Amino acid sequence: MNIHVTTQAIQGLQTDALVVAAARKAGKDEQGVQLSALATTIDGALEGLLSEICTSGEFKGGLGELLTLHTMGRIAAKRVILIGLGSKVTTQSLRRASAVAARHLQNTGAQHITLALQWSGTQEQARSSEVQAEVEGALLGLYTFRMYKQSENTSTDKTIAQLGVFLEDATAQTIVEQAIEQGRVLAEATNFARNLVNEPPNVLTPTELANRAVGMAQRFGLEYEVFDKAKITELKMGGILGVAQGSAEPPQFIVLRYRGGQETDKGLALVGKGITFDTGGISIKPAAGMDEMKGDMGGAAAVLGAMQAIAALKPRINVTALVPTCENMPSGTAYRPGDILRISNGKTIEIVNTDAEGRLILADALSYAVKEGFSPIVDLATLTGAIVIALGNITTGVFSNDEQLTNEIIAAGQIAGEKFWALPMDEEYGESIKSDIADIKQTGSRAGSSITAAKILEHFVGDTKWAHLDIAGTSYLDSKKPYQEKGATGVAVRTLAELARKLAV
Repeated sequence: MNIHVTTQAIQGLQTDALVVAAARKAGKDEQGVQLSALATTIDGALEGLLSEICTSGEFKGGLGELLTLHTMGRIAAKRVILIGLGSKVTTQSLRRASAVAARHLQNTGAQHITLALQWSGTQEQARSSEVQAEVEGALLGLYTFRMYKQSENTSTDKTIAQLGVFLEDATAQTIVEQAIEQGRVLAEATNFARNLVNEPPNVLTPTELANRAVGMAQRFGLEYEVFDKAKITELKMGGILGVAQGSAEPPQFIVLRYRGGQETDKGLALVGKGITFDTGGISIKPAAGMDEMKGDMGGAAAVLGAMQAIAALKPRINVTALVPTCENMPSGTAYRPGDILRISNGKTIEIVNTDAEGRLILADALSYAVKEGFSPIVDLATLTGAIVIALGNITTGVFSNDEQLTNEIIAAGQIAGEKFWALPMDEEYGESIKSDIADIKQTGSRAGSSITAAKILEHFVGDTKWAHLDIAGTSYLDSKKPYQEKGATGVAVRTLAELARKLAV
């Protein structure tokens, strides 16, 4: 897609659809709709039609609310789309509104659309952030996963080819172009992660996930290394080997390195759970919904997507991605409840339920990260169903041994438009994972089970600054939204990229 800045007079702008914004007035004694400055300009050219519609109550300015007007030649644009920003205008509301408008226009067959959503006038930093959010939103909203639908692959009728960003002040063009590029980088990295999660498990095996990671690394100039089963065995990664032993697919351990900081600094480690399909193993899952377990590598996808963004944005920090990947399958060779596995740092885990496999492969990856000296370490995993019950599909749970790191992740998420919530890690939660015959048990009681899962991971990070992000609820949507189709969200890609930038020297 061609993305460009346009500084032509807005009334003379040739485009299939011009998207402008309005917000709901938020004051206690205020009612009605406030048009943006650019929407007000268009309203004048349309002889007050936008104002009339807003005054009548037909359009209320709610977030994502959309109104289409055919201009009938009064301005050069064929259509004007008025999109609501809600009662509080933020970069996230601009991101969401842009996604809704872009998806709607793609479905109508528009080929060339122009975004004119900016709210903050001429303030350079605010305008840059808003433009970045507009572009991110549009590209995230336009994302589809249709490569296995032959009828849709043969048609280009409903594909937006050109995305314009309107700019009143030509002197700010360089800054706006940089914002566009940053938005494009972050959205494309997120969509790369979404593609990985949406792929069927017969295509995206552990070996294929490693191939995709290497291909991305080669395109973006990252160093890469993939440990095969022999190397994983040499490293005594008993968690990965135990989970993988029931599958005909061999495990892989993916290592990607971005070097943007000082040579002596080990830097940040990002660890992603890469279970490319999870049947539950011997403790097999119910059939209903098992097809969605192709997404149990959402943590791995987020980490790989973040590395793509980091490589493109080039912050001054060293970042290493560690992705253990395998399948969890039932067979005559599968690991069993009652087994004891030894992780690469020497600790043993008593197996209680083979459907709690993610913490086993993460234990090996975290142990490796600590041994290599990385700090801080952030791991991501679709780890527990309990986090879905606690936080739904809106907010990601954060579990950490460092308050500052927790706050940095939450702050990065606010910039990226993603929500995170810190949960407790009190010592008492560790009581339920004590084992009579091993160092720890693989699961605790149902009560607080997201926390006890995190407490298991904590055993493998020592004193290193560490945070665990449980994305089980936020990595996948099971129904279509006006701003996004059903399936993978690519959650945390942009947050991790922002975190790397904030930690950079």
